[in-house]
Amino acid sequence: MPPKKNPLKLNKLQLRTLALTQVLAAEPSLAQKDEATGNVTISELPHPHGNHVHIGGFTVSARDASGFSNPAVWVALTRKGLVAEDDGRMGVTLTAEGVSYDTGLSDKFITASDH
Repeated sequence: MPPKKNPLKLNKLQLRTLALTQVLAAEPSLAQKDEATGNVTISELPHPHGNHVHIGGFTVSARDASGFSNPAVWVALTRKGLVAEDDGRMGVTLTAEGVSYDTGLSDKFITASDH
């Protein structure tokens, strides 16, 4: 039997936010991986300017990245074990499960940046 798609039943905003956070986690200049746990800490989340946000080398619609500023999204991702508890820092830590969770969206709404 194939693995169930979206087994944690994340909503669309949670899935988009997780997918974008996974892209950030793959950027060595923005993220640090804890080899012992597999968790990845992203030092700072991007902020929109105009109608878009830069995620690594990509440009994303500000609408698609709206979950970054929505506390309820982070609460849900933490409750489901995909994000580590907030320790008061400005960034976010994806758990190993969060890094590997298949959102099915990673190539749906990101395009190479033109600036």
